[in-house]
Amino acid sequence: MSHASSLYGWEQRLATLFPDLHPVRRSWLALASFGIVLAQSALLNAVALQLALALGGTFNAFRQRLRQLYRPRSDSRRQDASFAFTTCFAPLLRACTAGFSDRRLAIALDPTSIGNRFTILTISVVFRSCAVPVAWDVRRSDQKGSWNEQWKRLLGLLHDASGEGWRVLILTDRGLESKELFRTIAALGWHPLMRVKKAGKFRPEGWHHAWEMTRFASQVGVRWKGRGVLWPTGNEVPCTLLACWEPGHDEPWLIVTDLAPGSASALWYAWRGWIEQGFRDLKSDGWNLSKTRMTEPHRVARWWTACALATLWVLESGREAQRLEIPATKTHQAANKGPVTSLFRLGLAWLSMLLTQGKYPKLKRLEQPEWPPDAKESDPLDEAQWIAERQTVPL
Repeated sequence: MSHASSLYGWEQRLATLFPDLHPVRRSWLALASFGIVLAQSALLNAVALQLALALGGTFNAFRQRLRQLYRPRSDSRRQDASFAFTTCFAPLLRACTAGFSDRRLAIALDPTSIGNRFTILTISVVFRSCAVPVAWDVRRSDQKGSWNEQWKRLLGLLHDASGEGWRVLILTDRGLESKELFRTIAALGWHPLMRVKKAGKFRPEGWHHAWEMTRFASQVGVRWKGRGVLWPTGNEVPCTLLACWEPGHDEPWLIVTDLAPGSASALWYAWRGWIEQGFRDLKSDGWNLSKTRMTEPHRVARWWTACALATLWVLESGREAQRLEIPATKTHQAANKGPVTSLFRLGLAWLSMLLTQGKYPKLKRLEQPEWPPDAKESDPLDEAQWIAERQTVPL
């Protein structure tokens, strides 16, 4: 099988993922994401050169064709060149979750930057220490204004595509702490797991006083959770507080959610860190987007679509390599730290090797990650009892 045959196989896969996308745009996406994997880079010149070598043709011809993916209508003579990348969000989400059997999903929200030029508000499906972007908004780093309206728009687009019956956790770090965002997520029927700053206060149900949240996990090894009111002195938010201070951490996790205490665990929040690894795969360790020379946000946003597709393909390949027990999957284990090779690096190496040999792998969809069991509800405490128990504990 030739590289052209492998590309055709990938184009057919995209035809099933994006049936409503214009065939010309779908062809561009297939070519760009195929070239990104071959080049192991998302830099335009590297991708164009690798495609020219693999498929036959000139570097300049492939470079010009790839540029049509992110050029707006006004920049192109072809009327079908305008690419509304937001139409890809729903198919990307469905592609990431097609193999999830119990309809439970963890999604992380986080901004990332490319130098001092762009800030990319990104929503990703997190999976086995990796992440696949499924919705994003690219803006200049010096652009003013609140991000909440953009988060609301992106979440709304994904919610319309997700369908009924999903239990969705939305994981956010302290930089996105917001009453408005919390309420937006809950109104969609999804469940925020929002880490909040330790300066805030919380008043448990039935208590008369609000306390600094750090007092609910005042030392290593302490965990507490319960219903109550966050920010009780202003525009208060009813919620559940999950407070825990795990060994090896410099400070406690203080997380709020709309889930009942018996249906939530602070340990789920650990998955939020996977989006940071996803950014490293996109920008430095994988596709090298941190070195892009693009200067317009809309161009980065369109090109990001091809990178997201390439990432999904690579992660599916990594899981398939593990299922087939390819020798490279049996990496040496660092003490208590898991495999040395990430799923992304494994998938990229194995898929690149197959494509170089002219082989197109048939891959299964990403399966449901192992979901931690729901935590047991803690025994309720009245305020006087709680204070008495902490008289000998540093507050």
